[in-house]
Amino acid sequence: MQASYPYYLGNRPVESSSGLDVIDKFTGQVATTVSLADSQTLDQAIAEAKQAEAAMRGLPAFARKAVLLQCVEAFKAQADQLAQSLCVEAGKPIKDSRGEVARLIDTFQIAAEESVRIGGEVLELEISPRAAGYRGMYRRVPIGACGFISPFNFPLNLAAHKVAAAIAAGCPFILKPASRTPVGALQIGEILAQTDLPSGAFSILPCSRSTADQLVTDDRIKLLSFTGSPNVGWDMKARCGKKEVVLELGGNAACIVDHDANLDDATQRIMIGAFYQSGQSCIGVQRILIHRDIYPAMKQRLIDAATALPCGDPKLESTFIGPMIDVSEAERVEAWIQQAIAVGANLLCGGTRDHAMIPATLLENVARDQPLCAQEAFGPVAILQAFDSFDEAINIANDSAYGLQAGVFTRDHYKVQQAWDELDVGGVVIGDVPSWRVDHMPYGGVKDSGLGREGIRYAIESMTEIRMLITRTIDS
Repeated sequence: MQASYPYYLGNRPVESSSGLDVIDKFTGQVATTVSLADSQTLDQAIAEAKQAEAAMRGLPAFARKAVLLQCVEAFKAQADQLAQSLCVEAGKPIKDSRGEVARLIDTFQIAAEESVRIGGEVLELEISPRAAGYRGMYRRVPIGACGFISPFNFPLNLAAHKVAAAIAAGCPFILKPASRTPVGALQIGEILAQTDLPSGAFSILPCSRSTADQLVTDDRIKLLSFTGSPNVGWDMKARCGKKEVVLELGGNAACIVDHDANLDDATQRIMIGAFYQSGQSCIGVQRILIHRDIYPAMKQRLIDAATALPCGDPKLESTFIGPMIDVSEAERVEAWIQQAIAVGANLLCGGTRDHAMIPATLLENVARDQPLCAQEAFGPVAILQAFDSFDEAINIANDSAYGLQAGVFTRDHYKVQQAWDELDVGGVVIGDVPSWRVDHMPYGGVKDSGLGREGIRYAIESMTEIRMLITRTIDS
């Protein structure tokens, strides 16, 4: 990781007199510094993005595709550097960091393919005699300047889902990366600056939350896409005015393990879903619902597997669980664990804290009104609960303010259909954990989990508007 990073204003690298320290999440030491943008800089970025709308709209599909493919090749060439930086700034184990770089590449590749598939439709208008002689068709046109706010847990890939879709759609954008993990977005910006995007097409600006609020309130921004906490997201939507809004928010995902499941396979997948990157994923497994007939056997398997997960330095190949994003977040999770235990929960394994490190933690008998059950834990902790019938399992899974994704381990085809029909979530994953995602699928939630969908094709739909053409083909 280099000593310092500029921000990007209107495609240009700019060194600022104000800096933001980026902490190595394992050592707690300053790893690098990034330039920090102020409100005047953000206002200039919005003005340049607005001015770039026409040039971006006029950029042919093949040119947008070429930019995205150029990025793909650059990411491949710099894959190791990107992974090492991610490991440091996010505390993400190095194997998982390499996986995120692979998803970054996939996401830009998908966007390149979708950039030349933004079509329309011929619409039959002659539905009654009064419409005789009229023909219709529509196409999708870019919505205009977009504002993006990305989270700390996937600094590369969740930024890519916004950035790559905007380039494919023909929209200029301003990205505000998470202050705790800004380096990945700036590394993307360094590569974008080498492309032939029109002047002003992009700005990537680490800045304070108060400064970034202009992306919410400024009418020159035509779309706001935010990934982060529900309270912040819904407050933004309330203040966004007339702009389009896409929210990808939190979750406390349930995973149902029915009596006919392969317990060894389910255990292995749940370990990944619950404890991958220290549980800091909005679709991480938080509530494990197990049929009562298999509860004792599944419980022991989960305890044994969780206890065996290696914790420590994320730079080591053997590490599965690294540090949480900072000590305060680890303290919050620890407090929630102790609060649940104080009112009757049983701690099955884990539960201790060493600075920002918490090992894989499992509990049972957690009251439904406890934060560990009712809210988003966003840490390496999951709770077990028995159920007697599949109907009961679905009701428990739905008893949540959130609805992002759910996982179901069952071999019963009819229960698969029931789960798809009745689980009130954005996605149902059969035979695997809710944490599973491929970057071209429609991804997003219902209830407090968000609004709209990501996944490149579906993000492009949000970033474009339908424009109709109606022709009268006969003289009066």
